[in-house]
Amino acid sequence: MFLLRHPTSAAVDRFLDRSKRLPLSFLHRPSSIVDRRSFGYTVDETVITIGRGREDFDRACAALRSWKHYDFGWVEVWCDRAAIDVGANLAVLIRHLGFYSLNGGRVLYLVDGTPARPAFGFAYATLPNHAERGEELFEVFMDPRTGDAHYRIRAVSRPRAFLAWLGYPVTRALQARFRRDSGAAMKRATAGVG
Repeated sequence: MFLLRHPTSAAVDRFLDRSKRLPLSFLHRPSSIVDRRSFGYTVDETVITIGRGREDFDRACAALRSWKHYDFGWVEVWCDRAAIDVGANLAVLIRHLGFYSLNGGRVLYLVDGTPARPAFGFAYATLPNHAERGEELFEVFMDPRTGDAHYRIRAVSRPRAFLAWLGYPVTRALQARFRRDSGAAMKRATAGVG
């Protein structure tokens, strides 16, 4: 949904309410990430080191649970639940080129680590009211060998809306900018800054 002005809280609430009744626009199959490239999907993955040790890892998990990975100004997120749970619906508002787009998604699965490889994360898939079609994974994990805390974003996407197709080079630039800014936000949150 493309908008000329920032939506009101009531408008976002209505968007989230309508999203509850929508099917997914992307069907997740865990083994299909690479296969999607042959169907016109782009696969992007970014992994950055955001800290070291259990304390930084725990701060990174808390930051992810409270949506700090979206804390950088030109993107806002709302969730229809207090916690990140499977089935939770979300609205992502993006400010770009003088207008806004409001995009719906639904949490598909959670990532739980093991004692040998601590991890936490979640993935959401797009709904038909999203400009893109795909899935995005956000995960923090600790490398058991080095103790480094890492943040991973993996996205599988292709344009769905006409304007996203029309402006595909701009869409790709915004996706790259999102990955950079999200990584920086997680570094700040893990360090306890900002």
